[in-house]
Amino acid sequence: MRNKKNKHLGIEIDPELHYKLHYISKYEGRSANGQILYLIRKCVKEFENVEGEIKVELEIKK
Repeated sequence: MRNKKNKHLGIEIDPELHYKLHYISKYEGRSANGQILYLIRKCVKEFENVEGEIKVELEIKK
């Protein structure tokens, strides 16, 4: 079940890249969504290691 507090991100992707994403995801034992989240987290971590922590200034509604 989807966590309603999470944000939804829709992207367009060409068929060849879509196929390759699913291929790699399956190879690494992740869903395509899981693979995308893994790559985003990896990118953020690498950025923060170089540039410093990104301060999150969001109000979390309960």
